[in-house]
Amino acid sequence: MTTGRLEHANISVTDPERCAALLRDLLGWEERWRGPSQKYGRSVHVGGRHDYIALYTGEHVRGGYAKGQPLNHLAFTVDDLDAAEAAVTAHGLEPFGHDDYEPGRRFYFFDWDGIEFEVVSYE
Repeated sequence: MTTGRLEHANISVTDPERCAALLRDLLGWEERWRGPSQKYGRSVHVGGRHDYIALYTGEHVRGGYAKGQPLNHLAFTVDDLDAAEAAVTAHGLEPFGHDDYEPGRRFYFFDWDGIEFEVVSYE
């Protein structure tokens, strides 16, 4: 049996640079790559050595995301939940849904395109 892990997720956003700045500040990630996509539009990749989020935009991106259609939310783990919340707030976004139950503390926020993110700390 092999062991796998998620290598990347590709999400469509209206402003990849703005979303990349948020993810760098929130998660301590680095920009891995940026450039034109293979077919149309452009992309900014942010993450770590083995995994990343591809932030993709083009003429097809018009916003209008609705939770659960088709994505419910993306979740990230952090060591310092308070610092993560401060980063979200510094980018002008509003954290909500603060919960503390096993296995960790968490909060949620919507980005500028209406995509919901969850941030969890197991510390």
